[in-house]
Amino acid sequence: MVSVDNLSVEFGARPLFTGVSYVVGDKDRIALVGKNGAGKSTMLKILAGQQKPSAGSVSISKESSIGYLPQVMKLADSRTVREEAEQAFKGIRELEAEIAGLNGQLAERTDYESEEYRALIERFSHQSERFQMMGGSNYQAELERTLLGLGFRREDFDRPTSEFSGGWRMRIELAKLLLMHPDVLLLDEPTNHLDIESIQWLEDFLAHRCSAVMLVSHDRAFLNNVTTRTIEITCGTIHDYKVKYDQYVKLRAERREQQIRAYENQQKEIADIKDFIERFRYKPTKSNQVQSRIKALEKIVPIEIDEVDNRHLRLKFPPAQRSGDYPVICEGVAKTYGSHTVFSGVDLTIKRGEKVAFVGRNGEGKSTLVKCIMGEIPFDGVLKIGHNIKIGYYAQNQAQLLDDGLTVYDTIDSVAVGDIRTRINDILGAFMFGGEENQKKVKVLSGGERSRLAMIRLLLTPNNLLILDEPTNHLDMVTKDVLKEAILAFDGTVIVVSHDREFLDGLVSKVYEFGDGKVREHLGGIYDFLQRKNIDSLSDIGRMKGTPDQKTAGLKTDARPAVGGKEDFEARKEQERRRKKIEKKVADCEKEVSRIENEIKELEGWMATPEGAANPAMFEAYGKLRNDLAAAESSWEEAMTELDNLN
Repeated sequence: MVSVDNLSVEFGARPLFTGVSYVVGDKDRIALVGKNGAGKSTMLKILAGQQKPSAGSVSISKESSIGYLPQVMKLADSRTVREEAEQAFKGIRELEAEIAGLNGQLAERTDYESEEYRALIERFSHQSERFQMMGGSNYQAELERTLLGLGFRREDFDRPTSEFSGGWRMRIELAKLLLMHPDVLLLDEPTNHLDIESIQWLEDFLAHRCSAVMLVSHDRAFLNNVTTRTIEITCGTIHDYKVKYDQYVKLRAERREQQIRAYENQQKEIADIKDFIERFRYKPTKSNQVQSRIKALEKIVPIEIDEVDNRHLRLKFPPAQRSGDYPVICEGVAKTYGSHTVFSGVDLTIKRGEKVAFVGRNGEGKSTLVKCIMGEIPFDGVLKIGHNIKIGYYAQNQAQLLDDGLTVYDTIDSVAVGDIRTRINDILGAFMFGGEENQKKVKVLSGGERSRLAMIRLLLTPNNLLILDEPTNHLDMVTKDVLKEAILAFDGTVIVVSHDREFLDGLVSKVYEFGDGKVREHLGGIYDFLQRKNIDSLSDIGRMKGTPDQKTAGLKTDARPAVGGKEDFEARKEQERRRKKIEKKVADCEKEVSRIENEIKELEGWMATPEGAANPAMFEAYGKLRNDLAAAESSWEEAMTELDNLN
């Protein structure tokens, strides 16, 4: 559907990539990867037609459409959520209006025998058929399913988009894009503003209901669950792998090892040739051989080794001063805004040294409870902060609160006190802001650089309770891994608000789920929580799998010990997929048996007549149907046995 031929992009005199060629086919699921600044977002913009390449071409088949979700976009605020999402069906709505107009003309006219009237009827029939083929009769249902899947409530549909945060308005744009059903979907960091349930809904949508997809994301689990092909931009070119992201990482490491060996062999060959030339350059008897070596040296094409960012982010939180045994205790905590209750009856106790996660759909109160703990907003109930607690807080919008007019150095210098001011350059260097980088203005920093700079501010004072609200947004995979290691090594207490499953896996030992105005405690890691909730389909969102009394407000759910992590969760999902496949096979076999039995019954009726009894072909067909029935019943029995064994 999309063909990229000999594509090159240059910024000034610096080439971003050169001579890139590949094809995006129907049903391709492509992860576009590479280090920060490699040109991933630029590639998507070129495919979307929003940027011109320096050379080369992008060919898109005439019948194919492109949908593009950029990382940052300007959003309109003049409509309600439903009205904004309906813009995806602009063509259907225009067609609907035309059909209504044609219907009105047919009702008014009386020249039933005229050519004009017949042409009007033909036009009305044609447009009506088009309307049905485009899903005109049920587009509202599809619209509602998509908005609900992305986390909106029905009561949100008629609210103005201006009442929603930037993240929620990005969801509206994503909903519009998905509802347009483009043939090629280009997504740049689509999970940055989604919670766990919405990400999993999007995974299912992209994996089963979309045509071709190319996406950029730092969410490793999302890439593995959606994509089946990985295109890496490196050293100004691309490498195309027909595998998922995790397999790509292994293959890339193997390829780099091969490149290093080939490079070392080539360097040895070059050194030997140069040594021969230097030794015999001035010997007449060796002149022909020397010239031959010189020509051979000129023909050698240097082997390039894939670029690796060797700068290492060294992140370590200061030692935590000992706090009280219970840093945070909530008893009957509630928060309301007018008639709207965010949550109520919250009872939780966080012990010293625990690392816990706050999860749930956006708008359920995770950040609100964090603000209550911070003392930033009033609330009802009792909330106790333990003895000798010093809180380090990383807000969700911390990176956006930085002063764009300051340099990186001045940003840290303005908050550093005491001896730390003498070590600012060392600290910035540890966060990959060394040398000239620390003189950059904040306004020119990327999202990941701004997030790193905001994290430095958090490290300047020793804390024993860290509250991190979406700390991984805009961080690349390497930086996320380093941050995770630093949190694991931190000897204080940590509360993490995050939707990143890979980041939370192995990091937290307790999960607090926010939903339906309540906060429920789940012991174990993030994949234990997902396994108990069975959140692998849209129908499970917001629904507990426990007993009715477990669904009651304020009660803890399933206090059994952890049963496993990501591997158990993935195995359970695979078993569920296999079960559904076998159940479908059983149902298909039952339909086939029923169909054949009906045909046999009908044929027996014909055979009972004199004409049928005298027709040999009837008996031949009857014998064939009996054999088909035996085979269908055998297949049904095998499927049932397979299902019983699985159960």
